[in-house]
Amino acid sequence: MFGLKMTDRVRAFHDLFEGNALLRYLTAFLVFSLIGGCASFSPYSVSEATIERHLKDAVADFDRQQLQSGSPLALSLKDANITLGPDGRDVAVIDVAGQVSLNALMVKLPVDIALKVEGSPVYDSKEKAVYIRRLQLLESSVESSFFKGDLKPVTDNVMRVVAQMLETMPVYRLDESDPTQKMFGLVPLDIRVAPGRLEFVMAE
Repeated sequence: MFGLKMTDRVRAFHDLFEGNALLRYLTAFLVFSLIGGCASFSPYSVSEATIERHLKDAVADFDRQQLQSGSPLALSLKDANITLGPDGRDVAVIDVAGQVSLNALMVKLPVDIALKVEGSPVYDSKEKAVYIRRLQLLESSVESSFFKGDLKPVTDNVMRVVAQMLETMPVYRLDESDPTQKMFGLVPLDIRVAPGRLEFVMAE
């Protein structure tokens, strides 16, 4: 190997690293052991903007699934925004806006709905993904120029659907095509919520 050019050496080490699971685990363990001495230090963090982009993708996937399944709720989510660590708390606050079509006398009537929910970001080590769980409804707004009935059941149904969506569709997943993120996925991880970002740390 020492007679090889530098690029060939790098390629040879990469092939060895990829083909040797034990070497990958030892390397990951060594890296985290070296940087894990300081409990407040996070080797990798994800910005609020990145999480929000993944959340919007999850909302778009949800809309496609709703359309394909022919759901009777006919819920369309138009937008979603996230705030990480408000007031220094370990939570995420999500604002969701959309429209529900209600069936009334064989006519579908549009109802605009907006929800503000609060939940806890949770890292699933098997999926190598972050979910928002333990959701609570903070605020809700339901408006319709056409429907004058009781809209509370609409809010309850939408909240249930949004909670199911967030608990089953990740707002972030480690990119295993990135060598750094792939290495992080090899060791026990947890996440810590900080204002404006999620920090990946060693699990205790």
